[in-house]
Amino acid sequence: MHSQPNLTLSGTVFINSTFLLTGFPGLERDYPWLSIPFSCIYVMVLSGNCLVLHVIRTEPSLHEPMFYFLAMLALTDLCMGLSTVHTVLGILWGLSQEIGLDACIAQTFFVHGLSCMESGVLLAMAFDRFTAICNPLRYTSILTNTRIINIGVVILGRSFLFITAPIVRLKFFHYCRHRILSHSFCLHQDLLRLACSDIRFNSFYALALVICTLLLDSVLIFISYILILHSVLTIASQEERLKSLKTCVSHICAVLVFYIPIIGLTMVHRFGKHLSPVVHVLMGNIYILFPPLMNPIIYSIKTQQIRNRIQRWFIKQT
Repeated sequence: MHSQPNLTLSGTVFINSTFLLTGFPGLERDYPWLSIPFSCIYVMVLSGNCLVLHVIRTEPSLHEPMFYFLAMLALTDLCMGLSTVHTVLGILWGLSQEIGLDACIAQTFFVHGLSCMESGVLLAMAFDRFTAICNPLRYTSILTNTRIINIGVVILGRSFLFITAPIVRLKFFHYCRHRILSHSFCLHQDLLRLACSDIRFNSFYALALVICTLLLDSVLIFISYILILHSVLTIASQEERLKSLKTCVSHICAVLVFYIPIIGLTMVHRFGKHLSPVVHVLMGNIYILFPPLMNPIIYSIKTQQIRNRIQRWFIKQT
């Protein structure tokens, strides 16, 4: 049911009730077929990250800083999948293309908060690799359980507290333009595009937040790897150099898997206005699904302890 539109004194109609999510324009007849790969992807996202969390929880040999941070990453990816599955599959399954303002704002809060959290976790993992390679003798004394918990709390607080102000303001905006969103889930910049209120605070705040979180995190990760590379090159043995660098491969892949879709989506939003709407929707889905899908695969293949534990578990089941 649609709520009645609100009328301002000037007579302009403001629609505050529902928005229409965008599936794949022009491919509506193929939704039953498209729902199959997307459903499989979500099953892999949810089961893969749950498996990583289960392995880390049940395997005593994995109770060390590197894997605690990996558990944070898996939990973040799991939550990202859960926060978007109902709208993405809801469209493809033909259940609903509409979303209420409150639900849209809540989804926006979690999508952006979890993206910021994933960036923070990747930075913490970079610090973990830097400490392990550049200061191995003090590794366990630096990354104690208490310190890891504190890092996790800081990442969580930074991710969700700082985005609260602009997200809450979305509730009080008037939305007087067409109700069609650009993606199959809600984003802050998408809602701003439809608002007729003064959005300057949200625009500048969001830009500052991106610079202070995602951009700053990526710069710090890059600097940490420069220092790691400098430290590795001082090792005399080539075999030891390769051994040290191999411990970073999984993390480097996770960083690329996270930042490349963000850069791609930003470029499409900024310079791709002439592109087909399908490209925008596809890039949006890659942004929310690619990291949660690939991270469990990367760490299951590249991390020997996790790979061995999963193999033993499947052998035991059979």
